[in-house]
Amino acid sequence: MTSSIKKPEIHIITGGGGFPGFSLGKRLAKKGHQVKLLDLKEPVWDLEERMEFIKVNITDVEMLSTVFKGASVVYHLASYGMSGREQLNKGLIEKVNIGGTEAVLKACLENDVTRLVYTSTYNVIFGGEEIRNGDESLPYLTDDKFTDHYSKTKMYAEKKVLATNGHLTASGRTFKCCVLRLAGVYGPGEQRHIPRIVSYLEQGLVKVTYGAKDSLVDFLHVDNLVQAHELSAEFLKDEKNSVTAGKAYFINDNKPINNFEFFRPLFEGLGYGYPKVNLPMTAVFYFAWLIELIYAIISPVYNFQPLLTRTEVYKTGVTHYFSVASAARDFGYSPTVQNDLSGVVAYYRKLGRVKGHQSSTLVYYLVNAIIIFVIYHIILFFLPGVTGQTFGNQFNIFN
Repeated sequence: MTSSIKKPEIHIITGGGGFPGFSLGKRLAKKGHQVKLLDLKEPVWDLEERMEFIKVNITDVEMLSTVFKGASVVYHLASYGMSGREQLNKGLIEKVNIGGTEAVLKACLENDVTRLVYTSTYNVIFGGEEIRNGDESLPYLTDDKFTDHYSKTKMYAEKKVLATNGHLTASGRTFKCCVLRLAGVYGPGEQRHIPRIVSYLEQGLVKVTYGAKDSLVDFLHVDNLVQAHELSAEFLKDEKNSVTAGKAYFINDNKPINNFEFFRPLFEGLGYGYPKVNLPMTAVFYFAWLIELIYAIISPVYNFQPLLTRTEVYKTGVTHYFSVASAARDFGYSPTVQNDLSGVVAYYRKLGRVKGHQSSTLVYYLVNAIIIFVIYHIILFFLPGVTGQTFGNQFNIFN
């Protein structure tokens, strides 16, 4: 008597070299799936059993098509331009976020991949206006409301994904997809946002807070991110009635909190005091506006890292939080970790990133500030006719 052994499913994760994608891959591999991590940048973590890294340009349809053969599901996490100076590289943002998504969709249809989970952002909906307990019925922002190109391209990509739901694959199977709109992701080992904050702490740059002290925003622990991706993909399997197919969902820890209060355990856990000065949003927003403008002018010869962008100011200082009721109802999403930075604090303490253990690089930032100040005033000197309207027109290159 012979017993049939079920062949493990192949799960593809674009952006698998990053923290969220790799964390998802580990979970799926432990569940017995064969996981392929696709990225241009190799993960900094060791691969586990049933995990494979493949260096891929997300816009290369031919290569994607080769990798996608035999896959059961694709989790499309790859993107570019979420924060910092990357947020100001309009050309590459468009190429990766829109062109890459088009390539992924085409490769799925050509290779009979019937399930795709697309990772999106709050910023397809949020553009600086307060939102309290928002849900999926809220409309997309209009083009003129976006303060960065990343968010705009994510909106276009999200629309393309949802419009492809229900299409037939090469062999006539039905393609099903859903969208997860994520809050800011955190967790021990996160590589994008928290290292930047810790670096600013070490350089003595975190001296103030801004915005209303009772403003509230959402965060998303990586464990909850993984859960949402895994569950939503499972619910796309239903051949007759995939309740998640063609829908978008907000995903967060389900516990809105003031942005700076959220990071208080990190500040204090690494030996830094909580800032006592609070600045008005308007002042900080226009400071970020000026930084972006200066960056646009001088980045071809001096590519510095902007301290803040307008979008980052909005995201951290303006109330916007969303309900996860739809995700809970449709695929059983239930966050297991809520606003818990203890693992992150322990991670950085283990690395020795405690106040007094690191040499300050404040001189580097002072030099940057002086260079920017000098160049800015040189520009004003040679362009005496520059007006607020002219600056506004130049500023439109970001939109």
